[in-house]
Amino acid sequence: MNNQENRIITLTTDFGLCDWFVGTMKGVILSIAPQSTIVDINHNIPQGDIKVAAFSLLSSFRYFPENTIHVVVVDPGVGSKRKAIVVKTKRYWFVAPNNGVLSYALNIDEIVDIWQIENDQLTLKRTGNTFHGRDVFAPIAAYIAIGIEPTQIGKKLKGLVKIRLPVPEISENKIDGEIIYIDHFGNAITNIPFKKESDFLGCTVIAGNRIIGKVHNFYAAVDKGMPLAVPGSTGFVELAVRDGDISKKYNLKIGTKVELLKTNC
Repeated sequence: MNNQENRIITLTTDFGLCDWFVGTMKGVILSIAPQSTIVDINHNIPQGDIKVAAFSLLSSFRYFPENTIHVVVVDPGVGSKRKAIVVKTKRYWFVAPNNGVLSYALNIDEIVDIWQIENDQLTLKRTGNTFHGRDVFAPIAAYIAIGIEPTQIGKKLKGLVKIRLPVPEISENKIDGEIIYIDHFGNAITNIPFKKESDFLGCTVIAGNRIIGKVHNFYAAVDKGMPLAVPGSTGFVELAVRDGDISKKYNLKIGTKVELLKTNC
């Protein structure tokens, strides 16, 4: 093992920041790999929401240096027969439960190998069976950071549990999509992708059977408090209120249906 290597380890969980869970995971990592750099991506995933966690990872993982280790602990099946895994892709490492939470990211970064976490010598002695973030995923990520051979982790796997990013329905006159993520500002991100910022400019957007407004290039294109849609930083069309929270104003939730009308743009 190479104890001198400085590796980046990211954390995405549904643990929140009110309890000791995230801090304890960091303590375990630093006890094994003290020179590692730990980066928090998101700890406010709704409890057990695998799809939201998968989208959060999709929107962030590519912006880290090669060989970053991404740890995702959104694990409603903790303690059950679901497998804990390590995935090596062309550019990154992922450590997570095998419950579909890596699906969106692994559609982009090509998989090289998958291992099932089986070696109890690399995990902590468990107090209960409910905190695998501390007892399994954190120490495994740390051992990868200091150069352990992946073959020591466990046997190779061929398949993964997968979930699909909802695909919008595209017709001549409109695109039918849905809201897949609501961010801290209350902006509602849809599953309607765009290729360039000029796509859909001027199109009318309807969400939950209410007209939201038209697609503009930036938030300040409308007056304060007014709704609009914009090509967002994730590569998908998002709904927003300038200087406001569109999710609260229009009672939008994950799964709310969205229509983008192509006839008027």
